[in-house]
Amino acid sequence: MLRVLIADDEAMIRAGVRGILASDPAIEVVAEAADGREAVELARGHRPDVALLDIRMPGTDGLAALSELRALVPGTAVIMLTTFGQDEYIARALDEGAAGFLLKASDPRELIAGVHAVAGGAACLSPRVARRVIAELRDGAGARGRRARELAAALSDREREVLGMLGAGLSNAEIAGRLHLVEGTIKAYVSAILNRLSVRNRVQAAIIAYEAGLVGGEEPR
Repeated sequence: MLRVLIADDEAMIRAGVRGILASDPAIEVVAEAADGREAVELARGHRPDVALLDIRMPGTDGLAALSELRALVPGTAVIMLTTFGQDEYIARALDEGAAGFLLKASDPRELIAGVHAVAGGAACLSPRVARRVIAELRDGAGARGRRARELAAALSDREREVLGMLGAGLSNAEIAGRLHLVEGTIKAYVSAILNRLSVRNRVQAAIIAYEAGLVGGEEPR
């Protein structure tokens, strides 16, 4: 059973999200918060597998709560859930260690799939958000691309292979299946990759994989 915390200052939104998640018997909503401060306190008490945080909340907003959660409850994967799709929110959320970013206008199936994805160690980006991120990577491919290739070059061949699959959005179980390895071995590879790249989570590692040309068969620039 996946344990989920919902944080949004609008009761109607919380009820809607709770209703969507209730349609999946494998998900249990264990706590709800109306602001970021309450979300952090509840997460510390309940230790949910996944926290869904609205970006715009009174007092401590979702981005500030995200930063605290990553420090205090690192085992909780965080998905930012918002009506806003501005690039600055996306960049800040990913920078602070969000495992996913979904728009409230997303298909309900996206929300359920996203919860399962981040709980399983994968990343989750709304297609509209992913398009923005990829476009930004392409627009600034020069210096960032060179740096990403330098970082990737310091990895072993197997680590680069795992990084490319991680960048393609595969979960640990899926990568293990592709490489005919046990999932525990993939977890160890991913942990080593994150440490060697000096990044907080899989989303940031995936961005480096894109920048280094390791995803989708693209040649490095």
